[in-house]
Amino acid sequence: MAAESSPGYDRGIMERAERIDVAALFARHPFVHEILARLEASGFAAVLIGGVVRDGLLASWGQTIAYPPGDVDVATAAMPDDLRRLFADRPMVGVGEEFGVVVIVAPDGRAYEVATFRVEGEYDGRWPGRVELGRDLAGDVCRRDLTMNGLAATAEGHVIDLVGGVADLRARLVKAIGDPAERFKEDALRLLRTVRFVCQIDGTLDPETERAARDASAGLSRISRERVRDELLRILATPRAATGVELLDDLGLLEHVLPEVLAGKGVEQPEAYHPEGDVFLHTVAAVRVADAFVRDPIVKLAVLLHDVGKPAAFVRSGGANMGGHCALGAAMARRAAERLRLRRTEIARLSFLVKNHMRIADLPEMGRGRQVRFLSEGVEPGGRLFIGRYPLFSDLLALLVADCEASAHRASGWAPILSEALRIALHVETVGTLQRARQIIHGGDLLALGVPAGPRLGALLDALHDRVLAGELADRDAALQEARRLAALDCERTFAGPRRDRRPGDPNAAPLR
Repeated sequence: MAAESSPGYDRGIMERAERIDVAALFARHPFVHEILARLEASGFAAVLIGGVVRDGLLASWGQTIAYPPGDVDVATAAMPDDLRRLFADRPMVGVGEEFGVVVIVAPDGRAYEVATFRVEGEYDGRWPGRVELGRDLAGDVCRRDLTMNGLAATAEGHVIDLVGGVADLRARLVKAIGDPAERFKEDALRLLRTVRFVCQIDGTLDPETERAARDASAGLSRISRERVRDELLRILATPRAATGVELLDDLGLLEHVLPEVLAGKGVEQPEAYHPEGDVFLHTVAAVRVADAFVRDPIVKLAVLLHDVGKPAAFVRSGGANMGGHCALGAAMARRAAERLRLRRTEIARLSFLVKNHMRIADLPEMGRGRQVRFLSEGVEPGGRLFIGRYPLFSDLLALLVADCEASAHRASGWAPILSEALRIALHVETVGTLQRARQIIHGGDLLALGVPAGPRLGALLDALHDRVLAGELADRDAALQEARRLAALDCERTFAGPRRDRRPGDPNAAPLR
């Protein structure tokens, strides 16, 4: 198939100097080549469209980007009935057939979305009021959001540019197709997508698109929380999430996504410890630090929310300090995550990170048993490297580094903790995790010794487990012997030491001066 002979294309709209690497694409997605070939052999125009073309161009220009992508979209002049006839040998799902979209399942089980060229009518802020299927690529492209996403390519890799997307992408300019006010009115989620692509390509926002986004910001409140969540996490997963947070704030979008973060504006912190400025400025600085080494969007979200409890803690103390902000922040982070419809496991992880982001600074001062317990939260026994074996603690370390590097503490705040954590990990290799301690001695053993069920049994069991984890009780016989001795005592004992909510020298729990 020569590009010039492909049905439905005007030779004048081909960007002949620009091609994407379709050989690499089809090597990963062989069925996509078959889709295009079948359609064109039957006389229907068919193109690669959207993100696969954008990312293919960036890759061809030497940009560091994941290409070929995992998802590939095809657009065609064929109608859904045509697609069903041409691909009758393959399973097919009409997920959006009223919009001209079908999903064809490849022999390897992967599913590919094929959409009929279409023009859409008035939107309700999310969905089009009507969809007209057609044979025209130009009409289809002009309904899309950004010029960089309005690019198409033939099966030979020739780029088709009807909206100036190649020049904008080369200039790293994020620009709406046509009238930006209309594009944002059609679907307000495009506001967040615009921010995401600025972060994704390290770009700048077209001035007219920026003004329209700012004017349309209130429309974001009508978008479902699930769609907002997905775009927010995509922003946070980029290496320029801090830029995204600043842009969300500047465009008036942050108040509709995470108003908790905005509350940190104007909440001052002592300059000796936080020369970067108020809570909001510290938060953005911490996200910028995390951008250099964190890609997990949940960890990045924890960095963004780690100090949301400070304004409330400051008010609660009458302006004296910010003590207790971790617990307050964890509750606020949980509510924000529930509002965004995060999964339960993600909510629990996020809450843990925010709640313990100061407690980790006490690691060197904890007893060995408590250290092992802390390190072993969410342990993965099969993991070989530190990060793989202690994923939750590793996430907490990442948050600690971002927090410290965004303040006056710098490495002095996190380096001793990392050093101690590695020593604890080496110790765990010898004595085992909390799971082993529970196998050596458990609550049933204490009940058998006559210890009544209740708080004293729990405290006694924790103390015994701590001593196992510390290496002081090497086996079950030693643990039972010590349990008998403690159970025979008549006096109550306190087995857990006090917990603090501060980093040494940090003013967050001390009176502000």
